Amino acid sequence: MILACPVLSEVRYIKRHDRLCAQLYFNICKEIGVILDNEHWYHHVPIVVETNREGKVTILQIQQVQTDRTIPNYKPDVIIRDNEKGTCMLIDVAITGTEMMSRKKPRIF
Repeated sequence: MILACPVLSEVRYIKRHDRLCAQLYFNICKEIGVILDNEHWYHHVPIVVETNREGKVTILQIQQVQTDRTIPNYKPDVIIRDNEKGTCMLIDVAITGTEMMSRKKPRIF
């Protein structure tokens, strides 16, 4: 069983994490009106910064964040920035095995 081997399972979790983040990023871009180069998320080549047609929302992927307090992960997977309101939403995806699922809980900073 691959999940029993820590080396192989880590690679598998990273691959699953990256694919999930790519799909999430694509769906967010599509929802807010970013012009996309492909119809399907698995063909889309994401760039670090995408802005919607009106310039109201910017989406950043894996960008370092400076904050006034310490947060556990300063490089979230997706950042959605509302340019009109001046607010940001940080999204960090965690992939775990089923045995650790009960320990992972969403956190709001």
